[in-house]
Amino acid sequence: MEEQKYSNELDANFWNLRWETGRIGWDIGYASPPITEYMQQYADKSASILIPGCGNAYEAEFLVQNGFTNITLIDIAEEAVRRLKDKFKTTPQVTVLCGDFFEHQGSYDLIIEQTFFCAQVLQRRTEYVQKVHSLLKPNGKLVGVLFGVDFGPQGPPFGGDIHEYQQLFKPYFELKKLEPCFNSIKPREGAELFIEFIKK
Repeated sequence: MEEQKYSNELDANFWNLRWETGRIGWDIGYASPPITEYMQQYADKSASILIPGCGNAYEAEFLVQNGFTNITLIDIAEEAVRRLKDKFKTTPQVTVLCGDFFEHQGSYDLIIEQTFFCAQVLQRRTEYVQKVHSLLKPNGKLVGVLFGVDFGPQGPPFGGDIHEYQQLFKPYFELKKLEPCFNSIKPREGAELFIEFIKK
């Protein structure tokens, strides 16, 4: 049964409670520097972009400020989405959805990964990779950061290492970049890997 398979799944109630009680330790208060630096040289401002598990979506604010026009945000926590809809109510470039990423349907040029993969229980990692692959257009990209350290099985967050990520993503993506970040925020120095994966 699905419920047994993911008995420790972090569901909508779990994440919504975290938002309602202010336990959002992953929130750094601004867009992640490795992502903003990459997007500054991304030429296609009309690219369709998805940010799953977007939280406060500082990356979306950065993208709008830098001329991007087609951004979709999805989060499973109703409280996070309520705040996002208020934040972006006068920003037509941004669409905000409340829902489960694994059930989402769409077609995107770019998916931005920022503390979403690490929030999934370990059993769902292959499912995540397959879902990202299905949502990307031909030659679409998954770009962002993954944790390059092992936090153990009692997450979130759940970490990993380069070898594990190669095994997971290589069947579906060309791994153009999978390397330590040189511009992480100070608390995450040495713990982040920058990724740029192209859909096969």
